[in-house]
Amino acid sequence: MTIAPVLALAEFPEDMPPLVAVVVDTEEKFDWNAPFTRKTRDVSSVAEQIRAHSIFDRLGIVPTYVIDDPVVSDSSAAGLLREFHQDGRCEIGAHLHPWVSPPFNEEVNRYNSYHGNLPPAVEREKLLRLTEAIAKTFGHTPRVFKAGRYGLGPSTFDVLEECGYTVDCSVVPYSSFAEDGGPNFYGFPDRPYWSSNGLFEVPLSRGFFGYLPWVGERMPVAFDARLAVRMRLPGVLGRLGIARRSTLTPEGISIENQKRLVKQLLDRGHKVLTLTYHSSSLGIGCTPYARTEEERDRVVAALSEVLEWLQHTSGCRFTTVAAVRNAAVNSV
Repeated sequence: MTIAPVLALAEFPEDMPPLVAVVVDTEEKFDWNAPFTRKTRDVSSVAEQIRAHSIFDRLGIVPTYVIDDPVVSDSSAAGLLREFHQDGRCEIGAHLHPWVSPPFNEEVNRYNSYHGNLPPAVEREKLLRLTEAIAKTFGHTPRVFKAGRYGLGPSTFDVLEECGYTVDCSVVPYSSFAEDGGPNFYGFPDRPYWSSNGLFEVPLSRGFFGYLPWVGERMPVAFDARLAVRMRLPGVLGRLGIARRSTLTPEGISIENQKRLVKQLLDRGHKVLTLTYHSSSLGIGCTPYARTEEERDRVVAALSEVLEWLQHTSGCRFTTVAAVRNAAVNSV
């Protein structure tokens, strides 16, 4: 699958402190292990974002909520986010889950859950309708996009440009979803870059630490191939201290491993980090990370501890993904 190629890595002022942006995949509840269905539109967990905002407000963080059709179509969920937005407490972007986004004229299956696999005209119409719905609800056209299931495809960036998006957050470094029919991101930069059609890409903060981190960076077969996963090779490499893949998220990643990842990235000269989670992980029983109230509380506690550590110990400054683009523009 061909995705818009890299034009140039972003450059930032040398004296700029490391920047951290928070991106929330704001979406409906659905069973991640069950077949996809158009009936999954429960967005009641969006109300639970007040738990995260007690942290964000205290630390001066303005998250970017990338929202999908069930969220923007729900008066209660959209109303809460609109209040946050009007108060300057968040920014709003778009997040496309094709199986619950009109028009509903494609077959619902795993392959089509990656919207980059859809016929270009179908993907285009879904993105156009979502963008228009968000603009109508929030009073401005969203400029930040994050693909549902990270499902970029060969036509996605052209449609994003047509819809007025300037920033994308869909790339997952050192990860491949090819075994499931999705994109392969090995070989893509693990730091912000300009794509060939002018979009600014802010990848997830994902990488490796250990005695031989390059094993993960250069050998995708060891982490994402079906046989490697079946043999639990990623876990073995991590427990042996050879190479552990980690992501800056409170979902399924320990606080210590998040900190180790950040230290590794900063040591390698990264100027921009993104912390991400799913809005549904602040509800109970909505994701594998928060099946019980106790697990949900651990997600919130991990979010709080890591964000406070980023601000007070690692010397990072909080920003938004849109502001990251502005910083790069100003440095050119």
